[in-house]
Amino acid sequence: TIRKARLDDNINAIVLRVNSPGGSALASDVIWREIVLTKKVKPVIASFGDVAASGGYYIACAADSIIVQPNTITGSIGVFGVIPNFQKLFNEKLGITFDGVKTGKYADIMSTDRPMTPGERLIVQNDVNRVYDSFLTRVSDGRKRSKTYIDSIAGGRVWVGTDAVRIGLADRTGSFNDAIISAAKKAKIKDYQVIEYPEMLDP
Repeated sequence: TIRKARLDDNINAIVLRVNSPGGSALASDVIWREIVLTKKVKPVIASFGDVAASGGYYIACAADSIIVQPNTITGSIGVFGVIPNFQKLFNEKLGITFDGVKTGKYADIMSTDRPMTPGERLIVQNDVNRVYDSFLTRVSDGRKRSKTYIDSIAGGRVWVGTDAVRIGLADRTGSFNDAIISAAKKAKIKDYQVIEYPEMLDP
């Protein structure tokens, strides 16, 4: 949807409305990339609703400007991974056991029928650390702050909107309408109409 708006010459600016606690790191990075590409050709203003945390913040950190509500849950710049272990459930409750053969030591690294080995835990932890480092870099670049500083306010911490402005994770407090006015001003247009994406499908 962002790409579609970017390629549409009739659209002069984009307001990205974010109300999300986050999600997939890959999905967040794909959306972030579209924001970066769009910002090169037209203004992008991020407007935060109740929550813009983790992946919700990630997708918006590259915007030209971030406008938050005073009580928006903002930040949560952090990464975690979960690999469930259902061994006791399978073995003790259901009476199910598993045998397996594999081509390599880590071929079944995501198995849920046993605990992780120390080697597997290290691999997963290294991947989490890599994604976190990438997240810090994205925010550091977008907010024009040092990576060390961003790390000092990151680590999964959450901030209310007013504090997010104070520490530099957002630019100012305001409403969605304020974000629209800001986008129009940055695009240097006075006579405009607002089109909502994604478009609602006709029933």
